[in-house]
Amino acid sequence: MAKIHSSAVIEPGAQVGTDCVIGPFCVVGPNVVLGDRVELKSHVVVTGQTNVGEDTTIFSFAVVGEIPQDLKFQGEKSRLIVGKRNRIREHVTMNPGTDGGGGVTRVGDDGLFMAGCHIAHDAQIGDRVIVVNSAAIAGHCVLEDDVIVGGLSGVHQFVRIGKGAIVGAVTMVTNDVIPYGLVQAQRGELDGLNLVGLKRAGVARSDISALRAAMQTLAKGDGTFQDRARQLGEDTDSDYVRDIVNFVMGQSDRSFLTPRG
Repeated sequence: MAKIHSSAVIEPGAQVGTDCVIGPFCVVGPNVVLGDRVELKSHVVVTGQTNVGEDTTIFSFAVVGEIPQDLKFQGEKSRLIVGKRNRIREHVTMNPGTDGGGGVTRVGDDGLFMAGCHIAHDAQIGDRVIVVNSAAIAGHCVLEDDVIVGGLSGVHQFVRIGKGAIVGAVTMVTNDVIPYGLVQAQRGELDGLNLVGLKRAGVARSDISALRAAMQTLAKGDGTFQDRARQLGEDTDSDYVRDIVNFVMGQSDRSFLTPRG
């Protein structure tokens, strides 16, 4: 039932779902699984132990599933799992995991990965994530749901970015970003809340006010950053503030971007 151009190379062992469309000069490796209605435009390479979820479209010259750009990689079996309804634009690269990072790179559902961006080994990408043109997500990073990373930005390895956060263009992010945060400046600084995103998501005014108050407490309260977050968890009845508290109290290999006082 798939529509496969005569110039495409589908290696023996590849699993191609119902109603897939595979365009000219594409290459699909022997260990690839394409879900139903996946579309590969021309000159797409999907290789490695890679699963691509249904209704995903991959545009020309993207390379999905090629070995990690990590000198420690020794050819071990590792995987790339891409969810449903993603749009992976031209020249995007996504790499599978490594033994040192759990062996799996995961990309959630409904993402938009714009031209030239990179998702490195062992990254864990949530749902509805947007990575803008030529941005790079380094190895072992975690991007939670509804994160936006601006064009030409870089996210340092092991950094976590909490749900609903936004990173402005041309920004280097070297520390964890709390949920719903706004990061900008050449060396990323936490510069407030992603108010536009919160309003677009229909978040209640009371929750936005609670988040604003939480930012003030995190910026100026007593004790360490974790102490302030812990106190917030005891005082708040907002689920959005609890998202921040749980994120800060979670396990991390990096420190945090903190609000300016």
